[in-house]
Amino acid sequence: MSGAPQIVMLRQRARLLSSAREFFAARAVLEVDTPLLGEGLVVESHIDPIPCQVTVGGNVAEPRHLLTSPEGPMKRLLAAGSGPIYQFAHAFRDGESGSRHSVEFTMLEWYRPGFDHHQLMDEVEELVQALVTEASGSTFERRTYQQLFVDSVGIDPFATSLDEVRATCDRLRVPTPPSFDQGSLDDALDLLLVAHIEPTLGKNRPLFLYDYPASQAALAKVYRAEDGRHLAQRFELYMDGIELANGYHELGDAAEQRRRFEQANRARIARSRPALPIDEPLLRALDGGFPPCAGVALGFDRLLMIATDAKSIGEVRITE
Repeated sequence: MSGAPQIVMLRQRARLLSSAREFFAARAVLEVDTPLLGEGLVVESHIDPIPCQVTVGGNVAEPRHLLTSPEGPMKRLLAAGSGPIYQFAHAFRDGESGSRHSVEFTMLEWYRPGFDHHQLMDEVEELVQALVTEASGSTFERRTYQQLFVDSVGIDPFATSLDEVRATCDRLRVPTPPSFDQGSLDDALDLLLVAHIEPTLGKNRPLFLYDYPASQAALAKVYRAEDGRHLAQRFELYMDGIELANGYHELGDAAEQRRRFEQANRARIARSRPALPIDEPLLRALDGGFPPCAGVALGFDRLLMIATDAKSIGEVRITE
């Protein structure tokens, strides 16, 4: 992006930023600014941070990472009594590139003490309706993870197997990698979701997907449904086939969160990825009285793509 088109996009970005800030100001949600560098990380098996080194006070260089999201620092603020907060943060994820991915991107993340994930879905809907003309007149659809798979590909994700998912991929002509049979059922379901189902989501109206398997909870609470299934209190928002936001009814149990981080590191090692240092200050914050809340991360560049009908994230960012 260069010249006049770049200036036009910068102005559109500025208008969207201003409108979002007005939205949060009207709701008394405080804007914050947290560090981009960290020693420990919110560990996820499929997300790689960018490592770096810093020299402090002339000492030997110390390892750091560019953060993949502002989640850890923001949750420490919540534990300190900040109340509702939001942030436009630069985030960094190594190896991500394409029409919807960049190693550096802008994330809009916010947290609502006292909310559950359903209340936060309501607010996400109100924000997107306020910012994107395409969404202003529509009521967003809400479907469970189970409903989506049954309706879209005819399998129940809670009662399936790797063999059935492979057969479904073959039937739908979704290519499977050589490592498919060594992966987890969640990996297989995610392949089917991303390669076949996701491009159709949110085409007629935006779609919230919720009630994920407990094995995909990450940083979300888990509850037991009436039928006995354990479900993650998590949601994702899709528009025009684009995953736009990922939200949680946030887990406040430090011991359980540590267990999940360690599990993610074991999964990383199994995939020949390095284990990552855990965000110990985050775990201490959870252990010290973290408030019940819901939080969401929304891809601001992707939102701008939708608002401007851009086809690539490179069209909405200043790139080299």
